[in-house]
Amino acid sequence: MTLVSDLTPRFRHVRLLLAREKGHPGGDQHEGYDLLVPLDEKGHLDPHEWKTHQVFCRVRRFNGDGEAHVGQLRRKPGGQWYFDYEMGDRDDEIGFRLGEERFVTGEYVSIGRKGAMHTYRIARVEKP
Repeated sequence: MTLVSDLTPRFRHVRLLLAREKGHPGGDQHEGYDLLVPLDEKGHLDPHEWKTHQVFCRVRRFNGDGEAHVGQLRRKPGGQWYFDYEMGDRDDEIGFRLGEERFVTGEYVSIGRKGAMHTYRIARVEKP
């Protein structure tokens, strides 16, 4: 059982909300992700902390229909970050340059899902 007290001080809860795109001119507050991830002092994903605490690195994708999918933050050997929900790679969602992005409120990140890239605004970064 994972307890908040088991997390290291680098862990943060990050909320991503769908940014403005075709079909969503104002974005969508009901579609996005909740991440539990370790960040370094500049707000980047911390690969060293992730490596030793992978089991704690979670992702929850949600939408306005009340659907939620829970998975884990993973990293490919070349360093590319992705969200993994089930065995195999059919449902994986690839983060576009997530290792270079700063997870700071107001910034944007891109995530590929079902063959399309979507942009998300970082709405919140806080201690769990």
